[in-house]
This record gives sequence, structure tokens and C-alpha cells, in this order.
Amino acid sequence: MTAKNEERKTGYSLGVGARRVIAYIVLILLTILCLFWFYLLFVNATRSKAQLNQGFTLIPSHYAFRNLYNLFHNSNLPILRGLLNSFFVAISAAALSSYFSAMTAYAIHAYDFKLKNAAFTFILAIMMIPTQVTALGFLSLLRRIGLMNSFIPLIIPSIASPAVFFYMKQYMESNLPRDLIESARIDGAGEFRTFNQIALPLMKPAIAVQAIFSFVASWNNYFVPALVLKKDSMKTLPILIATLRSADFLKFDMAQVYMFIFMAILPVIVVYLFMGRSIVAGLTAGAVKG
Repeated sequence: MTAKNEERKTGYSLGVGARRVIAYIVLILLTILCLFWFYLLFVNATRSKAQLNQGFTLIPSHYAFRNLYNLFHNSNLPILRGLLNSFFVAISAAALSSYFSAMTAYAIHAYDFKLKNAAFTFILAIMMIPTQVTALGFLSLLRRIGLMNSFIPLIIPSIASPAVFFYMKQYMESNLPRDLIESARIDGAGEFRTFNQIALPLMKPAIAVQAIFSFVASWNNYFVPALVLKKDSMKTLPILIATLRSADFLKFDMAQVYMFIFMAILPVIVVYLFMGRSIVAGLTAGAVKG
């Protein structure tokens, strides 16, 4: 019996080891597949227009700084201004979205009122409505109140973010006991103090995750800024990239386009590299219900 048990344990260990090796191989292949396109973008950003016309290669060239110089000295595109515009809009939208969505989730989580379930369902229903469906009405409203060519329509609506609210609500269900809120109230803390000094510190992982996602979504957003922003000095990076790609054929330089795209996604890559642990920690904590 002892020999049979040892054989079973050995076979089980080998089976677990084989599955682990297969899992690592699959993960490595998926990682290579995902990173390959970023590497290819980097390679194309280092090549000249003539080299790009020659075809595909995996070896970087030495035209990166030349492409960067030509891009920043393009008189038709305010690159630095576009960078500042994108940073301002993305950071503002991420901050407002995270804070006010957490506040809304706190109100649904901490209070009991008659229409609580109806309000929660209504907010989730809004999440199902595509932005394109409301675009015409949104533009008509902006024209009436004089907010065309303004960053306000790109920032203020982010306060109402149903997807961020839903994640915050689920995170609070797992990590913010209502007894803690009641204790703060008994001790005489006001509602804003309870939220800002007790709820928010416990929500740091969730806020970090949603701030990153909101930043990336706003940074990559093209549809709404393209409808609202018409002045060159106010355009964001996605609009400038589209403008560069639609240039006249004689002036079109694909090397600049690749460099511009690489430069535009570089902040997003940096954010994910430095905040990857916060993303995993926040998603894991939000998925575990206490």
C-alpha cells in the first residue's frame, strides 16, 4: 500500500509539473504575441519613409531621432500642444471619474432609501447606451450653451461613469463594512468626513485601478474630441494622428505616423509598467467578497 501511495503521489506530482510547464509555455507564447506588435511599431518608428516602402523587417533602423525631429518641426501639427491637451483632459477626467464614482457608490452602499435598487438599476442601464447614440443630442446641447471648442465637454461628463461606479460599488461590498461607517457616525463624524477620511483610504486600490483605466480611455478617446474640438490649438493626440494620416499624398510620411503613434502610446505603456501591481491588487481585492 505504501509503494502504491508513493507511486500515486509521484504520478500526481509529475502531472502537476507537466500542467505547470504547459501553462508557462502558453503564457509565454501569448506574451510574445501581444508584445510583438509593440515591437513592430517601435521598429517602424525607427525607419525612414523609403525603408518602409521596401517591406517588412524585424531589425530597427537609425532614423528614430530624424523622424522625431521632423514630427516636432511639422508646421501643420502642434505636437507639444496636443500632448499637453491630452494630459490635461486625461488626468482631469480620471480624477473626477474616480472620486465622484466612489462618492456615488458610497451613497448607494451606505444609505437605505426607497428607490435604492431602482437607482442602482438605472445607473447600470445607462452603461448599456453607446456614446454614438447620444452624440447628436450632445452636440446640439453644446452648441446651445456655447461649449464647442472647449475641454469642459470632455471632462465634466466623466463625473457620471456607470462602469467605474459599478466597480466601486462591488469593491465596497467586499472591503467597506457598514459597521465601520456606523461607528464613525456614532463618534460624531459628518458624512463628508466619513467618506473622505474613512471610505477613501480603504478604497485606494480600487481608485488606483479605475483612475488608470479612465486615464487610458480618455487618452485614447477620438470620437467625442473629434466632434467637439475644431481649433488646432485644442486638439488632442488621437485627432492629430488622424490629421497626419489624412495629409496630402505628396506630404504624407508614414515614418512620422509610426513615430507619432509610438510617442502617443508610450505614456500608456509607462503607466501600465509602473502601476501593474496596483491594477492586479485592486482587481483581485475587488473580486473577493468578504
